[in-house]
Amino acid sequence: MIKHPLGSRYAAALFELAQERNALDQTLTDLDTVTQVIQETNLLDEVFRHPKMTGSRKKEILKQAFQGKVSEHVLNLLQLLVDNKRESLFTAIAEDFKTLTYEAQGTAEATVYSAKLLGEAEKTAIGEVFARKAGKAKLLIENVVDKDVIGGLRVRIGDTVYDGTVANQLARIHERMIAGNSR
Repeated sequence: MIKHPLGSRYAAALFELAQERNALDQTLTDLDTVTQVIQETNLLDEVFRHPKMTGSRKKEILKQAFQGKVSEHVLNLLQLLVDNKRESLFTAIAEDFKTLTYEAQGTAEATVYSAKLLGEAEKTAIGEVFARKAGKAKLLIENVVDKDVIGGLRVRIGDTVYDGTVANQLARIHERMIAGNSR
């Protein structure tokens, strides 16, 4: 995902504020909550883009929707974005904030493809092994069941893929056999 320059600035400022208040995890949760509401209600695309929607009405809607449900600094961010007519940056800000927080905490997101659903003990074991390989303190694992895997695992951490699937091993054996026959 390409970072938006202004979104990155807002995210950096919010990150510093949340870090000072020891509220990185809470702010991340609050941003996820707001993102989910925005996606489910089409708040930015349909409601806020209406030609008769004023800035003060937008701020009132945000206050009614989120006051008491998210931290004060996240609500202030939303209102600041309305004041500066930059509501459309919210998603980019939330993503950049997540990236900054994960970097600070030594955390990464990983997608694990397997033939069957993994149990919590398996996810924990995989997380420990691949966190070391990736140089991270912790991995947040999302398990995706993929019947094409046959057996083994494929782990994606950022742009890096560790492929230990049976399907991949069979493909490599097949390639070696073809290369051996062409000599």
